[in-house]
Amino acid sequence: MGSESEKRREANKEEEEEEEEIVCLESFFINDDYQLTKFTFGSHVLELYCLQSASTDFDLTGQLVWPGAMLMNGYLSENAEILQGCSILELGSGVGITGVLCSKFCRKVIFTDHNDEVLKILKKNIELHGHSSGPNPSAEAAKLEWGNSDHLGEILQKHKYGFDLILGADICFQQSSVPLLFDSVEQLLRIRGHGNCKFILAYVSRARQMDSAILREGAQHGMLMNEVSGTRCTVANLEGVIYEINLQ
Repeated sequence: MGSESEKRREANKEEEEEEEEIVCLESFFINDDYQLTKFTFGSHVLELYCLQSASTDFDLTGQLVWPGAMLMNGYLSENAEILQGCSILELGSGVGITGVLCSKFCRKVIFTDHNDEVLKILKKNIELHGHSSGPNPSAEAAKLEWGNSDHLGEILQKHKYGFDLILGADICFQQSSVPLLFDSVEQLLRIRGHGNCKFILAYVSRARQMDSAILREGAQHGMLMNEVSGTRCTVANLEGVIYEINLQ
């Protein structure tokens, strides 16, 4: 007869599988019916091409603007001084709504995503805002699959001194991707070293197992996960919060 600890492990495994099924989206079809949509954050008005509904598979979630991006942009628009003159790399940029806002204040924004279809609309939105022209554009898109050393290496060849800030808005959907996310974040933070680069994560809670997974992975990667005071709120009927994450 199995021990109580074995039974608990089995129960936790089953619960994780159930939670992940809820978080993941079923495959449907590629939808490129993008509409030019207006978003307002404080005094800043942005227009971007995006989808209006989630009729996509999990791999194409980046075609939409998700609640965590609204949370992130609200926070950044109210605290724009943290962006002034910075270089930024955004993880899981999707249609680019956060990076486009940042480009109003930052000297350099690198938008990243792993999906080629999403990168197409991301590049279109960067061009829409006129940041991609010239030999040294202030904004550019790059392919980055978390945990892929080749992708990250290509980015760091062009930006060998790293970045002031790493951003991620509503990018924690699938529990299996969280360790890879934190692998990539740790590599980016260590280029600048302790105190010289931080990761700002706009997190939206959709599953208890994911809530604990991001805190666990942060600790295992030697990071301090600090909840930004006053940012915990309800976004699209879900609980959201901003974390500032630094190397210990």
